[in-house]
Amino acid sequence: MLEEPSEPGWLSEEVTTGTTIIAIEFDGGVVLGSDSRVSAGETVVNRVMNKLSLLHDKIYCALSGSAADAQTIAEMVNYQLDVHSIEVGEDPQVRSAASLVKNISYKYKEELSAHLIVAGWDKRGGGQVYVTLNGLLSRQPFAVGGSGSAYVYGFVDAEYRKAMSKEDCQQFVVNTLSLAMSRDGSSGGVAYLVTIDEKGAEEKCILGNELPTFYDQ
Repeated sequence: MLEEPSEPGWLSEEVTTGTTIIAIEFDGGVVLGSDSRVSAGETVVNRVMNKLSLLHDKIYCALSGSAADAQTIAEMVNYQLDVHSIEVGEDPQVRSAASLVKNISYKYKEELSAHLIVAGWDKRGGGQVYVTLNGLLSRQPFAVGGSGSAYVYGFVDAEYRKAMSKEDCQQFVVNTLSLAMSRDGSSGGVAYLVTIDEKGAEEKCILGNELPTFYDQ
């Protein structure tokens, strides 16, 4: 009897993804940043995806992991925050958004593969950054994530300082992204930035040829 042809090995292999995301607090707000490359294994499937997703007027999240899973979580939280803000008659707190992300991530931890950093500003807590992963909820002065983060932990630990100004935080985020994108093959494209404070959110896109370069580039 003829044997049935076996499936190619790549069909059963886990598809690896990659990205670099970062968020940092300053006195009066936060700055979030991400690269724009979406990869599946060795294939780049999108060069210019904005991984900074709006959850509410002054709350954003940075996406990593499976792009589809992360976007699904962000859309679910965005809807729930809109309903919540209508019910209470005021803008939601950043911690409330982060708690929603945490609960969804933990409830569907077997089905979804995503890690979101939630950051924003509210009148009670000011600028805040939260890390959410598998039921974890932790406020941090800054946070990095994605495959590119492994290349820049030493840099952010050495360069971070307390009470940095808004401009210093923006440059800190740009430098971190530039370094990660130059080292990590799964990170690249352009750099997206969002600065959030009491006045609202300001989005910015920095092209790859406008990113800072370092001595070995």
